[in-house]
Amino acid sequence: MQAIRSILVVMEPERAEGLALKRAKLIAGVTQSHLHLLVCDKKNDHTAYLSDLTGLLNSEGFSASGQQAWHESLHQTIISVQQAEGCGLVIKQHFPDNPLKKAILTPDDWKLLRYCPGPVLMVKTDKSWAGSAILAAVDVGNADSEHRTLHTSIVSHGFEIAALAKAELHVISAHPTPMLSAADPTFQLKETIEARYRDQCRAFQAEYDIAEERLHIVEGPADVLIPQMAHQLNAGVTVIGTVARTGIAGALIGNTAEVVLDSLESDVLVLKPDDIIAHLEELMAQR
Repeated sequence: MQAIRSILVVMEPERAEGLALKRAKLIAGVTQSHLHLLVCDKKNDHTAYLSDLTGLLNSEGFSASGQQAWHESLHQTIISVQQAEGCGLVIKQHFPDNPLKKAILTPDDWKLLRYCPGPVLMVKTDKSWAGSAILAAVDVGNADSEHRTLHTSIVSHGFEIAALAKAELHVISAHPTPMLSAADPTFQLKETIEARYRDQCRAFQAEYDIAEERLHIVEGPADVLIPQMAHQLNAGVTVIGTVARTGIAGALIGNTAEVVLDSLESDVLVLKPDDIIAHLEELMAQR
């Protein structure tokens, strides 16, 4: 978070809440990041709105600029500007979709999580981060190098947010139910599964001084357990990774980050592995 030099803040003038800007100011106040405000609209003119807002921010000591743009769709507009401006973080307020609409069409916020090369912070609440728990969700059952790097990034970002908010970092990893038919004896007993998952967490436990009571290795589906744990801890932010699964596989299986977006009661920071970021940047450059 400290390395972020510019933050893209998605503004929605017709909505009064302004939670995305509130979070952006909190982060920029610590990181000294530039705030680039974006209104995605191809019909109405928001020049005066952006001018007033950036002027106010500059008078408050922030570095701020504003832009109105539209490129085919909401998520494509956000990503195009994020790439053009070199923003290291996108902040957007999340508004839940109608369940019927979501069953038919992929929500714009899901598309943003899938295709945006940079980290995305979805703001869901005006709850203070200060003193709250910060929850980092990792899938240590996937122990390949790509996932290990992603896990380190998730816990590292969680730790930085916890330091920023003077909060406690908790880590959760959900493990599968024991199966007597499993070829690997490790997955036949709950105790051995949990022990294996705890072993996978040792490195970042030591690096970020995460006590055993703040490491939650739990049995069951991640998309159910992550929101439950966030609620139990009254988490201010949940940090989670996504492999940006797209196409038919994405439609049928879904990504945990997308599935938990509506059910989480906290803000959600979504990160991706480096090779996926590079691939998405290549796709954007070809547009």
